[in-house]
Amino acid sequence: MGSAARWGQPLTATEELSIGERIVAAETRATNAVRHSPLGTRLDRVRPKTERTRAGDVDVLADTIRELEDMARGDVAVRDIAHTARMALSEAESLRWALAMSGARIAAGEARKLAGAFLDLEDLVQEGFVGLWRAAKRFDPRRKLRFSTYARWWVRAQLTRAVDNTGRTVRLPGCAVEQRRNLRKLIDTYDAEGRNWGIADLAKELSLEPERVAFLLNQGRTASLDEAIDDSDSDSRSLGATLADADAENPSEAVVHLQEVQRLHTGVQELLSERQRYVLTHRYGLDGLDKRSLASIGRSLQLSRERVRQIEIEALRMMRQQACIRA
Repeated sequence: MGSAARWGQPLTATEELSIGERIVAAETRATNAVRHSPLGTRLDRVRPKTERTRAGDVDVLADTIRELEDMARGDVAVRDIAHTARMALSEAESLRWALAMSGARIAAGEARKLAGAFLDLEDLVQEGFVGLWRAAKRFDPRRKLRFSTYARWWVRAQLTRAVDNTGRTVRLPGCAVEQRRNLRKLIDTYDAEGRNWGIADLAKELSLEPERVAFLLNQGRTASLDEAIDDSDSDSRSLGATLADADAENPSEAVVHLQEVQRLHTGVQELLSERQRYVLTHRYGLDGLDKRSLASIGRSLQLSRERVRQIEIEALRMMRQQACIRA
């Protein structure tokens, strides 16, 4: 395999075509072996149009060999055929991997062009490797086209798809992403030519409905929480005021309340007797308990309501004197 055996080592045009031809030859040996097995007809079955590609042929061949290997466990006559097919396919996969990784610099170079705030360079490079592998599965040396040229387009497609799918907070469908990209290209063309354009012009040029064009152009637009909802009224409420929950607890008040409860709890534990602690804890709902009335606490302690009130006043007075918490 020569220089292709070194990871990421670029190849010459002759080396790329040579490896591609060796991949096809290995796949042909695997295919011929499978055709002499009971599963040989699997390779000729009618498939959907989207699967009738070179990559689809490779996937069908690999799936058939796996089924053949399962069958070989109980059929000795099939074992040699399965072994021959697997060895040939493994050779093709090894060569294909070397071919794909020969374009590692292409993946890194294209990733640097698209790296930004939403996707790191390392993540994009990994997506670029996926694009290289997809290109290697589809590469046909009989077309006499350089793999590096062919793979660059697959890498760009994979990177663009990754940015579209994960580079935005709300993911858009693939068709919407493509339509939005076409809109941006058309707008750039109009701007470069100095032509005025409107929603109707864009919709007519791309055969889309005006409402669809307006929707696509608004995707990705950021909005300030201080932005007025209705520009026609100077007193219009802001977006932030509209989104605010009036019933939500004020964070500052919640913090102060928590601090006061903690200080009260500390004072109760350090200063008071067991009976006094019981009265205040249940009277004010400390320790996560529900607040109780004086009469309810009195029944628990077998005391009168007035006696419980006296204990409460006495406990609060002690805490005020010690200044452990504010009254």
